[in-house]
Amino acid sequence: MTALLIVGTDTDVGKTILTTALAAYWFARRSRDTLALLKLMQTGVGDCETYQRLFALSQPPETLVPIRFAAPLAPPIAAAKEGRAIDLAPVWQTLCRLQQDYEFVLVEALGGLGTPVTDELIVADLARDWQLEAVLVVPVRLGAIAQTVANVALARQAKVKLKGIILNCNCVDAESRIEDLTPIDLMEALTHLPVLGIIPYLNDINNLTELEKCASNLDLERLLPAPKYLASRA
Repeated sequence: MTALLIVGTDTDVGKTILTTALAAYWFARRSRDTLALLKLMQTGVGDCETYQRLFALSQPPETLVPIRFAAPLAPPIAAAKEGRAIDLAPVWQTLCRLQQDYEFVLVEALGGLGTPVTDELIVADLARDWQLEAVLVVPVRLGAIAQTVANVALARQAKVKLKGIILNCNCVDAESRIEDLTPIDLMEALTHLPVLGIIPYLNDINNLTELEKCASNLDLERLLPAPKYLASRA
């Protein structure tokens, strides 16, 4: 595995928190020139700026987000407002370049697997065509079960390999309501996927120590590759 696609059941469900938590864990234990971050494309302001604020990244800034649009809308709509066509070649070329230059790439998607990236393609199409293994971020809230089942069904239809589910407690009382809103046994039974961990509610999503601690409690064996020196001894 040279890359992991981090997708969500919707927008604003915790993809960036998981991305930065995994990055914080990696950078605390491995060389900074072994991990790259990639946002497939960005509409509005957000994730790229978060990456740059939190981490002293070794990769060229232009490789963080190959395509940007000003309006915080679905890419085809945002592109139309600017009179632009969406060319995915720069995104694919950037991904290939990062996979060649770095040991691992964390790829943050936009929205869910059904989010359109062009007038004809959705995120699931890119995951399949670019052979990206994925993890699904699910918020602990009412309605999340149905969204999860729908995204997993789409992944199977599109032949996207989902490694599992991460539950994100995106409000203060979410952790105490997991059994009511997203019970793990039910989630696993309905999707036939493992829940790989729970992200607790974070008071400060810019606290690298808390992000690293959060990642350390996830099933990292399924989410990140083993250090090369360990892999070579296996």
